[in-house]
Amino acid sequence: MNERRIIPLAVAPAAGKASGEPPERPQLASPPPLALYVHYPWCVKKCPYCDFNSHAPRGGEIPEGAYIDALLADLETALPQVWGRRVHSIFFGGGTPSLMSAQGLDRLLTGIRTLLPLDPMAEVTLEANPGTVEAGRFRDYRAAGVNRLSLGIQSFDDRHLAQLGRIHGGDEARRAIDTALAHFERVNLDLMYALPEQTPDEALGDLDTALAFGVTHLSCYHLTLEPNTPFAHDPPPLPDDDLSADMQEAIEERLAGAGFRHYETSAFAKPGQECRHNLNYWTFGDYLGIGAGAHGKLSSHEGIVREMRHKHPLRYLEGAQRREFVQERREVGVVELPFEFMMNALRLTGGFPRRLFTERTGLPFAEIEAELMAARRRGLVEVDGDAIRPTEQGRRFLNDLLTLFLRD
Repeated sequence: MNERRIIPLAVAPAAGKASGEPPERPQLASPPPLALYVHYPWCVKKCPYCDFNSHAPRGGEIPEGAYIDALLADLETALPQVWGRRVHSIFFGGGTPSLMSAQGLDRLLTGIRTLLPLDPMAEVTLEANPGTVEAGRFRDYRAAGVNRLSLGIQSFDDRHLAQLGRIHGGDEARRAIDTALAHFERVNLDLMYALPEQTPDEALGDLDTALAFGVTHLSCYHLTLEPNTPFAHDPPPLPDDDLSADMQEAIEERLAGAGFRHYETSAFAKPGQECRHNLNYWTFGDYLGIGAGAHGKLSSHEGIVREMRHKHPLRYLEGAQRREFVQERREVGVVELPFEFMMNALRLTGGFPRRLFTERTGLPFAEIEAELMAARRRGLVEVDGDAIRPTEQGRRFLNDLLTLFLRD
């Protein structure tokens, strides 16, 4: 059994400032906000474009009870790393968390509230697949404490849904949205564009159908061919880069006209309806990740660490018997922090204030001034008072922009 250590969080001295040299470890004045991510790794079937840690259950049976037991044991084992810190958001991702029974989710949330101090106004998001929607289950999810639902619609076109390997059709997607809106005030819809053989009119048709429901948050993703997926091994006929760019621009224009703010690379929201959990990622906040393959980032006076749980559900459940959940754990070195911070913060179209870099990395802003000047000369970032934000060109060529912050 792993030795459990209590790692307190305290105000750290400004080490390295007197000499002008960065500290050997990040020196945070105070810990960043803390979120909780819970991974549910099972799906009815694996989609050919998906590279997430998701698995079709063997024999069709999901060991729900044993998995929830493992999640709560995982959380209990991790508590010394987050003693005294309040959780501001919870996100149940997957996989397909809506395969979980309402009773199971209620037990899980009750256990989380028992073990962690949860902000009374915490955002609690659950991802759901339209093919697993049941009105009674959604009602009970809401009663258990879920207050935001994210539906993986992808498209309303039956032909495109079949090409994507989705288990739902367009009519089922529409019914799922109606059901979600009957129980949740905050609903996100995931859409994809640049689908096989898709035209710009079809992409905008999907968007207009989504907008007609009156939801306040939309995530619009460009279909990409991820390594080690069936689509990567046998690519479908996709729109070319110019046509895909036209779709992206048309989608952004249509959403702006509908009153949505493009606040992150793929996220659009009405004012005040942004996903608070994801904003915590993008502003380099802390998050504890539990469940098979879950990732986490945690800060303390000892530095910033990243963790990953055992990836395969069976290995994760086997590890739970020994209360050994973490497969990988590494300290984030000072030399890595500028890139790590920028990889998140530059996804925000509004950018970030200067002070945030120091607050979240413990490094002086001077650490990134040379790279920012180079990015500004190339037209990739702009400085507006205290804010640093990517330009339109910087958002289009985000990988090129981020490369400037990579260090040996």
